[in-house]
Amino acid sequence: MKKNLLLFFSVVFMLTGASVASAQGKYGADSAECIKYLSYYNEYYKQKNYDDALPNWRKAYALCPPTANQTMLINGTALYRRLISENRNNSIYVESLIDTLLTLHDIRAEYYPKYAVTARNNKGLDMINYIKDDPQRLYDEFNKIIAENKTAVKPQILLFQINTACQLYQNGSLMPEDVINVYNNVMDLLNGMKQTPEIDKIRQDSESIFIASNVASCEKMIELFTPRLEANPDDLQLASNIVKMLSSAGDCTDNELFMSAANTMHRLDPSYSSAYFLYRLYSSEGDYDNAIKYMEEAIAYPESDNLQDAQYYYEVAAFSFKSMKNADAFKYALKAAELNPELEGKAYMLIGTIWGSLVCQGNEIERRAPYWVAVDYLVKAKNADPSLAAEADKHIAQYRQYYPQTAEAFMYNLNEGDMYTVSCGGMRAVTTVKTQQ
Repeated sequence: MKKNLLLFFSVVFMLTGASVASAQGKYGADSAECIKYLSYYNEYYKQKNYDDALPNWRKAYALCPPTANQTMLINGTALYRRLISENRNNSIYVESLIDTLLTLHDIRAEYYPKYAVTARNNKGLDMINYIKDDPQRLYDEFNKIIAENKTAVKPQILLFQINTACQLYQNGSLMPEDVINVYNNVMDLLNGMKQTPEIDKIRQDSESIFIASNVASCEKMIELFTPRLEANPDDLQLASNIVKMLSSAGDCTDNELFMSAANTMHRLDPSYSSAYFLYRLYSSEGDYDNAIKYMEEAIAYPESDNLQDAQYYYEVAAFSFKSMKNADAFKYALKAAELNPELEGKAYMLIGTIWGSLVCQGNEIERRAPYWVAVDYLVKAKNADPSLAAEADKHIAQYRQYYPQTAEAFMYNLNEGDMYTVSCGGMRAVTTVKTQQ
């Protein structure tokens, strides 16, 4: 086989010899040798005999100027990737192979400007594959590739540039402003590309890496992401990332961007959990109407079962009481007890506290009657949950001090144990007359 190949190469060399003299510039000073080894390596390469192609390629590469043949450079990158794979356990040798591989891309970009963008992109992808522990080198080379290729850069290179910038920030090599500038540049370039699912995924991954780095202050993140959300009001992933980012930043949820992103999440992907999340946001701000709106929406979802709803009702009852919405608090606490018997004790304790806190108008009996209802519920609370007995008894002892004397009740035609309906503050309950004994 080798004899046949040598015979073939000799014929090729003889046929091309006549034109060598006129091709001195393209093939270099020793054009005959250049053409010979180009032919040798190329024939082996076409037959996928890479072991024999390599030494002949190396001779051609040493003899021929870069202008001799662009394919020589392209095939060389393939041969060197194969060598790197075969020698991956020899780190020193692999380093030199990687350097040669990257140099081939640089030479192609320099001498074949029509294909410079492709050469630079291929260099960036090879760096991603083969350079693992040198973020500074990656960062510097990616910067050059991105600056030259602009929106023609491979989007994977942009993603890795964000990652290396964040790594360098973590080890103290970059300032926060540097990483923010990289992030802004990457987002601008991605937005300038034809929008595809791949670009969307890389944009999302870039945002996630940037958010996880905690590189930006709360104020800076608001400045960065407010215009992005305004420009992309239906981008669920962006809204979700903003919520995660600001939540993890610490004390960065009390702002319009966070509220807007949370509302966007719920609008685009509504669920009982997203409605509850909005309840928590609005309740923390003391926005009672919006908080109640979203809590009732959360409870209305069929995915939220009775036990979950009961917990929600108890939580919103406590919030309503804190917001001095006693009638609502009473209503929600009753619902909690109805849906989950295990919550009865806590719910009744809360109801007792609500009734005990009322300030009602009217005569002596009408002003004191709410304490009768309060004690009724406190007794029910400790019966439902004995662990609440001590606290319940403390409140009961306090409220009994406000019971009317027997004579006072008699003056209103009332006796111990009589049925009595109490109406106060939009609440209504049936109880029994209780007097000082």
